[in-house]
Amino acid sequence: MKVMIAGATGAIGRRLVPLLIEAGHQVTGTTRSDAGLEQLRAAGAHGVRLDVYDADAVKATVAAAAPDVIMHQLTDLSSGAPGGNGRIRRIGTRNLVDAVRQAAVPKMIAQSIAWAYEAGVGPAVETTPLDESAPDPRGTTVSAIRALEDGAAELPEYVVLRYGLLYGPGTWLRRGGLADDVLRSERPTEHPGAAFFGGLTEGDGVFSFLHVDDAARAAVDALSWPSGAVNVVDDEPAPTREWLPVFAASVGAPTPALVSGRRSWERGADNALARSLGWTPLHPSWRTGFSAE
Repeated sequence: MKVMIAGATGAIGRRLVPLLIEAGHQVTGTTRSDAGLEQLRAAGAHGVRLDVYDADAVKATVAAAAPDVIMHQLTDLSSGAPGGNGRIRRIGTRNLVDAVRQAAVPKMIAQSIAWAYEAGVGPAVETTPLDESAPDPRGTTVSAIRALEDGAAELPEYVVLRYGLLYGPGTWLRRGGLADDVLRSERPTEHPGAAFFGGLTEGDGVFSFLHVDDAARAAVDALSWPSGAVNVVDDEPAPTREWLPVFAASVGAPTPALVSGRRSWERGADNALARSLGWTPLHPSWRTGFSAE
C-alpha cells in the first residue's frame, strides 16, 4: 500500500515510518526541514519538504505521491502555546483535505485528542459529545478539533484517532520535556506549561495517557479499521494525585502540593472500542510506562 504521512518527523511520525516500512508499505513523508528529509531517507521513506499552509503545494505533493491512504499527523507544539496547534488543525487540515479530495485519495487517518469531550462522570466513549460550549481557551482547542474531525469525515473512508496524553521519547511527558521543566521550575503552578497538565494544582482531575509507540501502532492498525472516531488511550485513566508523583519520580523531579478538586471535563477516556478492533497497547498503564523508553 502507498501511504503518505503528513507530519512524518514528529514524535509519532518518527515511530510510525519504520513500522509501515517493516509491514511492506511504500511511504512518502512530509517534513518542514532538511534534517527531516535526511531522517526520512535514512528510515527508507521518500521525504518531501512541505509548507502545509501553502494550499497549492499541498495539492501538488499529494497528487505526486498518489497514495492509497494519507495519515494526518501534523502538529505545531514547538512554542508550547496552543495557537500554533489550533491553526494547523484548522488551516493545515483544510488544505490537506482539499488536496486529498482533488487527488481522489480514498482514506484519511487523522490524529485527534481524547480530552475534548464534554463534562461528565466516568471515562468518555466515542459517542460522548465534544465540549463545544466550553469557554476559551478550552473552547478554541475544541473548535479546532471539531474542524479537524469534520474535515477528515469528508473523505469516503476516515479514522480519527483520539489519542490520550502522549508520553515517551519526543513528547512533553518525558525526562527533559515540558512537564519535567514545569516540575523543576521555582513555581510549577505558575509556569505557562502547567495548563497543559491540568494546572497541577487540583488532584482529582482524571486523565488518560498513551505511550508514543502505542500511538504509532494504532495508526498502522487503523489502515484496516472502519470509518469513525476511536479513543486510543491506555487501560488506566487516573487522577492527577496518582499519576503526577509517578511521573515526577520517573524523571527525578519534585511533586507539587495538590488540593482537592477537578475541572468537570477532566474525566479520561475509554479504550474498549480500540481493543475490540484488535489494538493492544504495549504499555497498558502509565504506572510502568513512564519509566520506559
